[in-house]
Amino acid sequence: MSSGIADRKALRLLVVIASFGTANNAYLDRVIKEYRSMSFDVDIAIISNIDKRPAPGIECIVGLPNRNPWSLPFAHKELFATRVDRYDLFIYSEDDILITERNIRAFLDVTSVLNEDEVAGLMLVEKAPNGELNYPQAHGSFHWDCTSVRIRGNYCLAHFTNEHAASYVLTQQQLAKAIASGGFVVGPHEGKYDLPCTAATDPYTQCGFKKLIPISNIDDFSAHHLPNKYINRLGVDRRQLDAQISVLMQIARDEHNAVPLFSAETRLWHGMYSKDYYAPARDEVLSGVPKTAAVLSIGSCSAASERRLLERGNRVVVVPIDPVVGSGLAQLGAEVVLGDVMTARTKIAAERFDRLLFLDVLQFVRDPAHLLRLFADLLAPNGKVIISAPNRPSLRYVWECARTSNVLRRWGSFEAAGIHDTTTGKIQRWCARAGLAIEKIERRAPHRASPKLNFLSHVLAPDLVVTATRRESRKPSLCEDRGMEQMEVSRRSVVQ
Repeated sequence: MSSGIADRKALRLLVVIASFGTANNAYLDRVIKEYRSMSFDVDIAIISNIDKRPAPGIECIVGLPNRNPWSLPFAHKELFATRVDRYDLFIYSEDDILITERNIRAFLDVTSVLNEDEVAGLMLVEKAPNGELNYPQAHGSFHWDCTSVRIRGNYCLAHFTNEHAASYVLTQQQLAKAIASGGFVVGPHEGKYDLPCTAATDPYTQCGFKKLIPISNIDDFSAHHLPNKYINRLGVDRRQLDAQISVLMQIARDEHNAVPLFSAETRLWHGMYSKDYYAPARDEVLSGVPKTAAVLSIGSCSAASERRLLERGNRVVVVPIDPVVGSGLAQLGAEVVLGDVMTARTKIAAERFDRLLFLDVLQFVRDPAHLLRLFADLLAPNGKVIISAPNRPSLRYVWECARTSNVLRRWGSFEAAGIHDTTTGKIQRWCARAGLAIEKIERRAPHRASPKLNFLSHVLAPDLVVTATRRESRKPSLCEDRGMEQMEVSRRSVVQ
């Protein structure tokens, strides 16, 4: 097989576990017991800030790579590099991640059919007392990449944009390739993820590998996050996960080139201001939608706001950000229109809507005015457009970077950052170019803000909600119409 492992009975594993302090000692004991029960030849080393030897034969390496306690996970890399020739398989994990022999055997099986730049990865799972499962990696901007679905042997695989599973598994051959890339044996650093997450994702983010999760065998590639602390806090349940996987596997069967409506992940420090795929309902938006209104929502994700509208009795049509989240919207009773921007617009050309919703959408497309104008002609008489966006995020971005990492980081251009700075002035200009007149701009007050600071709301308010109407009933000019078609054919004039 491509991993270079010929005899699994003689398989030699090096497991390095990061364990800071004593808070997780009970989980650490459970993890060690699991490795000790395996039929493989397993050596276990613990990296820690204190000396701990929970069982005979456990090696403990004490010391932090630098003064930051969160740098501890990076200590495993040098250990792997110095022992790369002595083991067949290398596992890194935090001290509360339960990896089983079932996981390892499944990893070995799928590795034999993967390409050299592909690595099978794990998905974290939590278990509630009632037996329900929770998958905590699904939060914030993290989601399935609908363009990544592929078949390898008997497996269907896809990429989940949250590569961090507090663990990873590499064969000797894969580890050697990671080391040779120059991106593995590096000092503590962070970018898309924070320090501990970066240490566990460097093989994918800077060593040339693509992490793929075998969705057709998801239980074989699920690792138990023992604390179960994110249940009912973040993540998706098994029903939601199965619905998403079903769509991904259908894409694979149809050999369909699914594409997202637009990219909503920024290239900012820690991915700040990326679109929240699981955002709660927006009361300040819903208050502007009459109960009898027909609603078109462009760029929908979590559907929390759309769900509220459906419960009220509104007719809701959605153009989802991708077909995977679109499946959940359809189950709620929304009318889902799939396709790229131009395809979706064509499908509903004869429809008219009382409200158009652009909820955290415009900042992610290259030409927001074009996108607004494309759908503005679908407004019914007296219809309105409701836009939500962050309020001047570039200022807060610089502050947050300086506060958290003692560095100043530039926001940069749209091409560099993957997002527009959404000031009120910019939104006004986008609306004007789209033939819309702004009716009102509301700034949502920051949490726990003192009334005395209301005069600073233009800076402190985290979000803007803009209501606009069409200035006049008109059809796009021939020049504009051709521009829109060219824009969608190339997917470069509007979409990132």
